[in-house]
Amino acid sequence: MAAELTAHDLIAKHRPTLDQALETIRTRAYWSPHPEHPKAYGEDGSLSLPEGKAAFDAVQGTRFDLGQPGTDDWVGGEVSPFGPDLGITYPHADIDTLLPAMRAGMRAWRDAGAEVRAMVCLEILSRISARTHEFAHAVMHTSGQAFMMAFQAGGPHAQDRGLEAVAYAYVEQARTPDAAEWTKPQGKRDPLAMNKRFTPVARGVSLLIGCNTFPTWNGYPGLFASLATGNPVLVKPHPRAVLPLALTVRIAREVLAEAGFDPNLVCLAAERPGEGIAKTLAVRPEIKLIDYTGSTAFGDWLEANARQAQVYTEKAGVNTVVVESTDNYKGMLANLAFSLSLYSGQMCTTPQNLLIPRDGIRTDAGAKSYDEVVSDLAASVSGLLGDDARANGILGALVNPDVKARLEAAAGLGEVALASREITNPDFPDAVVRTPVIVKLDGAKPDAEAAYLSECFGPVSFAVAVDSAADAVELLRRTVRDKGAMTVGAYTTSQEISDAVEETCLEECAQLSLNLTGGVYVNQTAAFSDFHGSGGNPAANAALCDGAFVANRFRVVEIRRDA
Repeated sequence: MAAELTAHDLIAKHRPTLDQALETIRTRAYWSPHPEHPKAYGEDGSLSLPEGKAAFDAVQGTRFDLGQPGTDDWVGGEVSPFGPDLGITYPHADIDTLLPAMRAGMRAWRDAGAEVRAMVCLEILSRISARTHEFAHAVMHTSGQAFMMAFQAGGPHAQDRGLEAVAYAYVEQARTPDAAEWTKPQGKRDPLAMNKRFTPVARGVSLLIGCNTFPTWNGYPGLFASLATGNPVLVKPHPRAVLPLALTVRIAREVLAEAGFDPNLVCLAAERPGEGIAKTLAVRPEIKLIDYTGSTAFGDWLEANARQAQVYTEKAGVNTVVVESTDNYKGMLANLAFSLSLYSGQMCTTPQNLLIPRDGIRTDAGAKSYDEVVSDLAASVSGLLGDDARANGILGALVNPDVKARLEAAAGLGEVALASREITNPDFPDAVVRTPVIVKLDGAKPDAEAAYLSECFGPVSFAVAVDSAADAVELLRRTVRDKGAMTVGAYTTSQEISDAVEETCLEECAQLSLNLTGGVYVNQTAAFSDFHGSGGNPAANAALCDGAFVANRFRVVEIRRDA
């Protein structure tokens, strides 16, 4: 079939967007081509809110056929954290058939060049964006995020991260020219002259191992970084969160086919309950790249065992906030309360440990003791979540029973400063919704370390009493070095403490937010400007996004001949 999307058309449509993305990663300024407001959709071919909901409803209870080769079964089992059984089945693949089929289209995809690959990726993202409302419901009912967060984080913010990856991939590939004429003077003799051609060459099949909590936001950087650099991508979703990535795969396959490329450059690998195919796939010789977000245990296993692949992992960390002093006490409490509550703390960037001097802190509202700071923070969280309707909109639902178990066990680890309470969601009575728990711990007691030096994923925070601000900085350093951190926060009016925290984060390679008291939170990052993770501490071996995240997904092959 002739291509419906020509290279000329794609470049005319998307080159301005790519150029703006390239400029924005250079300046680190704010920009997004993907609207954050639900009312921005519904025209120019995009789905409105009712249309997106109808599309989501229509896919439930169906067989999600992708037309992939090697399908030997149909598998499913997704149940929304809000209660409903989605009833969708997906193709289960015979890997020995699927992987060779994925490699078959690599030559044409390679020969298309970096610019055309980028344009195809931007067309995929454009079509995903047009269906943002559908994706919002898919993310909501697989991750437990409340609708507005699922809409924004699972929609425009995820799409921004995907576009950011394409921009970095293009920069790294375009760094080397396609061709060069090389001449070396030889004195009285004729110069040496050669023609040289340079081609970015993909490593091979890229495996994306999706996560349950942020299937698109965490999945799109690796997917689009690999695809834009010429690699086929095999998407292995989390069994509880297949639909958002299955929709992504379907759109990618449609665009690739319309652009004249093999749709099998992007395929889905759904699995039977308990099958655990990620381990099997990860060590296949065809797999040359792996992107993974999830537990430290499996991330460490991938790094140790998938020796044939370049592995990019985002694992667990212990995110820490140093609270030494503030000139906006009310703003600090409000900012921390929202950070602890958003999506029930089920974010890899949510603060866990609040390090507070036991003698208290200085504030614009006067000196505050350790107990007062913790009590006031508990009151701020309670005030934020006091209205059940508002609380449901902030908290969403607990993503799985393990989070609920950790939340309930946390109350036994120390003195409870804020008890978790159960909230009913009137629209989804089966949803498990809980407010955060705050537990007081004495940082000087060795038996407390087992709690605060381990990640307790979910709505659990520890107010750790330390002897001094200097001790807080030293504990911060030890935590990041030994356990890793995706984010670090600090509140201080002291230049000395600020310098010490900054130096610690520079030396231990952790992303730092200082004195946040407004509408920006430590657990949020903006594409094109903020780096998510650093790749320099145990929480992650890569950052989203930078040059290192894309540059090793391809190699440059040189062909030279005498002129």
